[in-house]
Amino acid sequence: VMVWLRRTTHYLFIVVVAVNSTLLTINAGDYIFYTDWAWTSFVVFSVSQSTMLVVGAIYYMLFTGVPGTATYYATIMTIYTWVAKGDWFALGYPYDFIVTPVWIPSAMLLDLTYWATRRNKHAAIIIGGTLVGLSLPIFNMINLLLVRDPLEMAFKYPRPTLPPYMTPIEPQVGKFYNSPVALGSGAGAVLSVPIAALGAKLNTWTYRWMAA
Repeated sequence: VMVWLRRTTHYLFIVVVAVNSTLLTINAGDYIFYTDWAWTSFVVFSVSQSTMLVVGAIYYMLFTGVPGTATYYATIMTIYTWVAKGDWFALGYPYDFIVTPVWIPSAMLLDLTYWATRRNKHAAIIIGGTLVGLSLPIFNMINLLLVRDPLEMAFKYPRPTLPPYMTPIEPQVGKFYNSPVALGSGAGAVLSVPIAALGAKLNTWTYRWMAA
């Protein structure tokens, strides 16, 4: 019974983190990115996604002890996002406007770190967490560059829940900082390490709680 309860607790946490990551994707990215808060939104999006990815991925990876589990977890997050974005697609949005963040390559770097250091938990936290924070904004910008004329898409397909007086204004690109990828990567790398440590600690806390 205790084994069943422990596994259920782990899998429930994994589902909760993955669902929250999907909600963050919808609220922190896409439409807002192409409006007047373009770069600010991209940095917030980068940090939120890096931290949400690393906390769940390292938790799940240390739970199984198998390199490759982080990539599997990122795949779950991606599929959840596709399902959620199906609603946007049904509203008439073009497919290339529905941007999916590139979680999987960053999770692969975490897996490679865990594998290359012979399953060293501390190396996964420090090196893997840093790599996730550094890489996700880069991969995501590459992903966004492939979108067909994103500004045109944003103004042609405004979010249906916005009232008329909240119509987006012309974006002020570069108004706050000139390199959103660098800022997102820097902030993500710094914050992803303690968040990765939290994910690893949650793994320990869960076992202790279930054993009590």
